[in-house]
Amino acid sequence: MSGGTGLPEAVLFDRDGTLVRDVPYNGDPGRVRPLPGARRALALLRERGVRVGVVTNQSGVARGLLSMAQVARVNARVEQLLGPFDVWAVCPHGPADGCGCRKPAPGLILRAARELGVRCADCVVVGDIGGDLAAASAAGARGVLVPTAVTRPEEVARAECRAPDLPAAVRLLLEEGGGWR
Repeated sequence: MSGGTGLPEAVLFDRDGTLVRDVPYNGDPGRVRPLPGARRALALLRERGVRVGVVTNQSGVARGLLSMAQVARVNARVEQLLGPFDVWAVCPHGPADGCGCRKPAPGLILRAARELGVRCADCVVVGDIGGDLAAASAAGARGVLVPTAVTRPEEVARAECRAPDLPAAVRLLLEEGGGWR
């Protein structure tokens, strides 16, 4: 944890449905809309010296619905609206591709932690579906579920840690002693 403070070294966020409204296969930066409280939640982490990153599946690339250039433009718009991220890890593969990076596999979390130079055990993954938490667990990171309308009831029931919204998730992470542990 960060310098003995009990804080995580890094918080890695799912993009769609967690930081910004989920627009399926979005290749248009003009359609990016931050979720309520996302900018402030990220600012709180940055103010405390916690690095932030994004780990996102973008299967629209494999499906031929998006190009990596479109994904990059959407990600750039996310940064314009929410501030800079220390790392981006994107999986362009489809569900049947058998890659090690597509969540719920741990590859995106492993890559992000490696690029940040931190241990996965010192990272927290915040997401809106069970696959986000499964990827965190498989990588040895902690997970926080922020349920949305697409989160299945069994995913909510299985989540060891959950918060009603992104600001509440970040407050939980910043509590003295890392109340999320």
